[in-house]
Amino acid sequence: MDLGLKDKVSLVAAASQGLGRAVADELAAEGANLIICSRRQDKLDAVAQEIEERSSIRVAAVAGDLSQINDIQRIVEHGIERFGRIDILVTNIGGPPAGKFDSLSQQQWDAAARSLLTSVVALTRLVLPGMKDRGWGRILNITSIAAKQPVENLILSNSLRAAVTGFAKTLADEVAEFGVTVNNILPGYTLTERVEQLARTIADKDGVEIDEVKRRWEAQIPMRRLGRPEEFAALAVFLVSERASYITGSSVAADGGWIRGLF
Repeated sequence: MDLGLKDKVSLVAAASQGLGRAVADELAAEGANLIICSRRQDKLDAVAQEIEERSSIRVAAVAGDLSQINDIQRIVEHGIERFGRIDILVTNIGGPPAGKFDSLSQQQWDAAARSLLTSVVALTRLVLPGMKDRGWGRILNITSIAAKQPVENLILSNSLRAAVTGFAKTLADEVAEFGVTVNNILPGYTLTERVEQLARTIADKDGVEIDEVKRRWEAQIPMRRLGRPEEFAALAVFLVSERASYITGSSVAADGGWIRGLF
């Protein structure tokens, strides 16, 4: 299936590892040029080199902190200067600290809001005008299964991922007539560094081994296993493709069936 992504320009946030890296790899395989960002320039440069060596696409690697508006502006400006436009935006940010309400300070709430919500709004604000002008664009927010079914001990993520979902659904209605789609993709428990960190936190709290935490998760998943990043990336790349031109305002899970709700 030709996804119609050859020579498109994609900005993928937090792409030095984990789900962001998997999405960047899949986009490159489809022939899309890349702007990738994360906090560490050395890791980004290594990823960019690896991708360029095995594909014919171009990669711009720009380090920055997505909780800082100035860094967001610099990343987008660099990408537009390099490629002339941004056709696809994939927002992505590492999850906030685990914890219950009483254990989290106001400062932690403010920091999580800047990272998970403000970064999405700021990135969208910068790329959307060009998409509307060209009559084509894709915005895909990597959120979490927590946006549909809250996860115990993750009140920050549960709250702010849901806020992103509301933002995306409303925006999708506003920009649909311009050929721009806005969707969310909800990863379940996937074998990434973030999930390893979460498992370690829970294991320390409960006084058990990390493998025991993973077995608990697997028992909740109908497929009885954690997901692989490449499985998630395949869905993400379809949602930003030409083939998905009639899908907008949706929140689609890649979770092995973990979410129990009907919608």
